[in-house]
Amino acid sequence: MKKTGKAIVATGHPLVSGAAVEILRNGGNAFDAAVGAGFAGAVAEQTLTSLGGGGFLLARTQQGEEILFDFFTDTPGRGLDSSDLEPHFFPVTIHFPGSDQDFNIGLGSVAVPGNLKGFLHVHQRLGRLDLAEILQPAIRLARDGLELNDWQGYFLNLLEPIVTHSPVGRKLYTINGSCAKQGDHITNPEIADFLSQLPKDYGESFYRGALAKAIDYDMRKGKGLLTAEDLAAYKVIERAPLAIGYRDYTFLTNPQPSMGGSLIGLALSLLETQDMSGIKYHSAVHALQTAKLMTEVEELRENGLNTMSLQKSGARIRQFSRGTTHISVADAEGNVASMTCSNGEGSGYFVPGTGIMLNNMMGEDDLHPAGFHASPPGQRVSSMMSPSLLLKNEAVAMVIGSGGSKRIRTAITQVLSAIIDFAIPVQQAVEAPRIHWDGAMMQVEPGLPQEAIHALKKHWPVNIWSSIDVYFGGVHTVIPNIAGGGDPRRGGSVRVIE
Repeated sequence: MKKTGKAIVATGHPLVSGAAVEILRNGGNAFDAAVGAGFAGAVAEQTLTSLGGGGFLLARTQQGEEILFDFFTDTPGRGLDSSDLEPHFFPVTIHFPGSDQDFNIGLGSVAVPGNLKGFLHVHQRLGRLDLAEILQPAIRLARDGLELNDWQGYFLNLLEPIVTHSPVGRKLYTINGSCAKQGDHITNPEIADFLSQLPKDYGESFYRGALAKAIDYDMRKGKGLLTAEDLAAYKVIERAPLAIGYRDYTFLTNPQPSMGGSLIGLALSLLETQDMSGIKYHSAVHALQTAKLMTEVEELRENGLNTMSLQKSGARIRQFSRGTTHISVADAEGNVASMTCSNGEGSGYFVPGTGIMLNNMMGEDDLHPAGFHASPPGQRVSSMMSPSLLLKNEAVAMVIGSGGSKRIRTAITQVLSAIIDFAIPVQQAVEAPRIHWDGAMMQVEPGLPQEAIHALKKHWPVNIWSSIDVYFGGVHTVIPNIAGGGDPRRGGSVRVIE
């Protein structure tokens, strides 16, 4: 274990960053820290991620081995008759500041979960510490509880109809007759007990044992599609990352069948043809260049670059950014991990006795453009999540990723360009106002110069937001041995170990 520099962590919650730091200080590597932070995030960022969701981790070891671990969700329904493969779910209405939005939840919205198996797989493949030690921060958080910060209080109240749909959810998140809010103290003793037992069976009960049988029973009783056969068959897939050249760098990201990385790669390829010399950051010229890039990528995407159709979103400006969070870790030995995880909005269903809410990925219309349950059972669901790395001269120059559904690619592209093309310091680049083309309107965060706004208005309808917002993603990034950037849009937290 040769230390070559300082360790840096960037996540969406101070307690999650703290969990990663604790593990690193106890001798863990970047992969131990990312996995431990993933477990802690399932407790502290309960509306954004869950052990019942799915995700991806892009790893690069100090020896230069590069692996994309795909543990996103699968289409359920193994062992069921084709006549049963129908969307047995129902909408709930979420009241956002600007509009109302319906989301599909219930047992029929649940896809085969991968986060738990993914975390365990990465730990077994690249970790160094015992699993029991890695789990300790998450267990303490769940058992002792935590005070909801402003972001988690905000998310929890937005999703109140989902998180309190079941008696389990109401017990967890109702305080004095109303949904828990900022400043309230919450615990999850059931997930603490589940995590405490995890080193003994390494997830066997969840995927093949008693819990799998309990899930199967509830699903069949409630017309859900997730079966014990689905859980037993689920596998983590190791892929070679997609590599894209950009200026003097190599960008590594999530490959197909997920499309987010490919679309970022397309954007970077188009951007590389542009001469950036003499262009001022956030000038009118720069704003137009960025906006035209977005519209061109969307046009190419709509015309068949991938299997996902472009959803016209003029009526969805305030759409909730899918429940997603990101963790970036660089240790002092040269190992790096970029991990993005999601639970969608959650299904409202909790696995009995575990405190774990399962996902609603089968009810996400933008994940299923051909129609709900059109894909056969066992097929990996596509995603926009794009945990990524940037290399220069074979060394890691950046660890980066974001939450934010369709805004993931535009958020990452804008931060990358700010740092590479304009030498903007990492935290400033992460905090800088963003724009996003939603297919009907140019969505613009406050803070752009008026000349840039005027230039955009000459070409597109423009909606200027009153404040920065989770809509525009949540980029958490690390420049190894130098600094990190935590996105204030999603409670970003950076910790450095000298």
